[in-house]
Amino acid sequence: MTTPRPVRTGVLIREIRAETIIDASPAVVWRVLTDFASYPDWNPFIISIEGRPWVGTRLSVEIRPPGRKSMRFRPMVLRVAKDHEFRWIGRVLIAGILDGEHRFTIVPEGGGSRFVQAEVFTGLLVPAVDLTGTFRATHLGFLLMNRALRERAELLATGKPF
Repeated sequence: MTTPRPVRTGVLIREIRAETIIDASPAVVWRVLTDFASYPDWNPFIISIEGRPWVGTRLSVEIRPPGRKSMRFRPMVLRVAKDHEFRWIGRVLIAGILDGEHRFTIVPEGGGSRFVQAEVFTGLLVPAVDLTGTFRATHLGFLLMNRALRERAELLATGKPF
């Protein structure tokens, strides 16, 4: 789901969000989410992450939204709460042009987990980027990644090999 929200004249916030229920504990989901080295094996959207999930560090992230060329950027890690939340912010050029705060949240639910992937985009270029269809492609990428994460975590939870 993408939701535009006016902030001030000429500037929008665009939030993209996708969630799924996973039949695995938050610890198992966290293990899959933070095993960056395995991303090329299973992740159809975020095809690589280099770096450590430590607050204040920069990662090198490569994404490939469906139907789009891959893109590499260097976000800064904002929050790491083991088994619960991982958050970063990426920027185009300087703050305020196009910023994206991406978060992965894991919430215990029943005997498993609710996994939420969301990103809030802000800045002067949000309306222009919206016209290109990039936000729709990103949302589809979130859905594909969430499904693949669910499949991998549920397989790991059963103890079967990948």
